[in-house]
Amino acid sequence: MSELLLLILYCALLGSGVGFLAGLLGIGGGLVIVPVLSSILLHFAILPPEQVVIVAIATSLASILFTSTSSAIAHHKNGNVPWNLAPSIMIGVALGALISGFMAALLPGDVIRLVFSVSVVLIALKMFYSSTKSDSSTARKMPSKGLLTFFTTITGGLSAMIGIGGGALLVPLLTFFSLDMKKAIGCASACGIVIALFGSIGYISSGSTHFSLADGFAGFVYLPALLGIVCTSWFTAPLGAKSTQYLPVSTIKKIFAALLLVMAANMIII
Repeated sequence: MSELLLLILYCALLGSGVGFLAGLLGIGGGLVIVPVLSSILLHFAILPPEQVVIVAIATSLASILFTSTSSAIAHHKNGNVPWNLAPSIMIGVALGALISGFMAALLPGDVIRLVFSVSVVLIALKMFYSSTKSDSSTARKMPSKGLLTFFTTITGGLSAMIGIGGGALLVPLLTFFSLDMKKAIGCASACGIVIALFGSIGYISSGSTHFSLADGFAGFVYLPALLGIVCTSWFTAPLGAKSTQYLPVSTIKKIFAALLLVMAANMIII
């Protein structure tokens, strides 16, 4: 088996797990894809080590475009996407992701890794803490649409910078304002499409001078890895989304928090 086919196979295995987690937790899968794909690219020596992280991030975002679409369709069918809030959130994440897709190419890989790790550790601690609180906690009103767009511009920008679909930031934000956990996950899945689309545009444009299509790249996006991830994640995302109907909210939050801590640790040691 050629190295390229083996790489695609590894990415297909990665995609099968990522798709399920994307549907279950509304995270798009980037928290898993970025560290694991970085390791795969290093193993096969596809490109210089200093460019591995940004290629993994760009490829992660491109795959999330497909995974989040599959997940969002499933959540919509289950009535878990609050379309009264989604437009305001989507505007914000689109602006943030587009700007970040261009800016991240200018940052050193070590800086991006540090931002990734610190962000997800803080999010994990918040999610785990909230999973242990009773449901009788004080309800908070959702902010105005303008303020919500401002908050989500920041989350969209940070999400695109570290190659995630936004659920890791959007889910805690929306649940903080007392939105039901399952609806927050559904909304994050839908918004992950927007983050991935606009973030990918930025990474493809900014990477066009570094890599060529003849070598398997669309900007910073590595197409063979993208193919491997998407060919399985599209089908496993609906399975994860269906699981949210049966798992209790506290269990989902604990899974979410544990996943974030593991991925943050992996990213630090790459």
